[in-house]
Amino acid sequence: MKFDHNHYVPCLRWKQGEYQAVLDLSTTARNFITPLIEVPEMGFDFEKGVDSKTIDKHLEPFAKRVHGKWGTHPCFVDVLHIPSEKVMADGGQPVSFVLDKLRAAGCSAVPVTGLFRNSGCQRAVKRAVSRDGRGLCLRVTIEEAAKPSLKVDTDALLAKAGVNIKDCDLIFDLGAPNFEPVEGFAKLVETLIRKLPYLARWRTFTLMGTSFPSTMAEIKRGPATIPRYEWVLYKRLVGSLRKAKVRLPTFGDYGISHPDLLLLDMRKLKPSATIRYTTDDDWFIVKGPNVRENGFGQYRDHCRMVIASGSYMGPSFSEGDRHISECAAGSASTGNLTTWRKVGTNHHLEKVVRDVSNLFGSSAAS
Repeated sequence: MKFDHNHYVPCLRWKQGEYQAVLDLSTTARNFITPLIEVPEMGFDFEKGVDSKTIDKHLEPFAKRVHGKWGTHPCFVDVLHIPSEKVMADGGQPVSFVLDKLRAAGCSAVPVTGLFRNSGCQRAVKRAVSRDGRGLCLRVTIEEAAKPSLKVDTDALLAKAGVNIKDCDLIFDLGAPNFEPVEGFAKLVETLIRKLPYLARWRTFTLMGTSFPSTMAEIKRGPATIPRYEWVLYKRLVGSLRKAKVRLPTFGDYGISHPDLLLLDMRKLKPSATIRYTTDDDWFIVKGPNVRENGFGQYRDHCRMVIASGSYMGPSFSEGDRHISECAAGSASTGNLTTWRKVGTNHHLEKVVRDVSNLFGSSAAS
């Protein structure tokens, strides 16, 4: 696997809304995307005070879903949301279980690790690297990138994994930082990029981050516009790095989600009806009252607001856009919350592929 800055690496927590959005991508978008697929967190039964499933039952369908929705296309797979103390019923490591199942399903998965993951995880990744021959992906946080020991830490990890850097992918993961002021933050990120060890030698190099709100509670009811600071930042960096003749990163983000895990008791929540619609440098958010008391019928008017916003791309732009058009016209179901995560994610992925293509003049824009 090898790609450059004309590509796109979205981080997707592999839940139904996201993997169904991926299934409905155009062929063009699939060819320009290599997703970072995160194994979703385990559910929790608040009434009983225990995990809602055993670790075995939680992980069992994952590989099948990856193959069913993404097929044999290359992908990165990360198990960081599974607590390190969890073990399978047979005493095995969850990372080994996931990677073995992906291999058996015929998936072209590259295992993701970090500099300071637990020893069981690192051993499992090393076995997969040796067995599959696909190398590994190193995910480095902004805090780790700022440490003077970064090169030493990186060398130690690669030596333990028994892998050459030319067979490794690097994801510089900003997470969800405070991007403002963007100009100052861009200078900081550029400085850190220039200091990354072996920058020219990694198989691929991705810069990932998001400014998407952590919860919809931060958004007032009605239409709202939220800046896509990660995209604004990326465009600034491309300009300055090009002038300095420094390797350009591939763009990565978290779709229409925030990376933090929120352990929520769904019995007590009253989620709002929202549409998250990605535009050129922003998200156009339409938020209505909660669906428990007000139902899903409100999504028809939400869709009409998206269409009237001046940013709607038209029903032929993506499957998500088609659903918005048909829902507004009354010919498609208003669905449920998962439906609208699928709609927004599908549109977002298609839009970012087009954004990147337009920025660099590659063939996906045609």
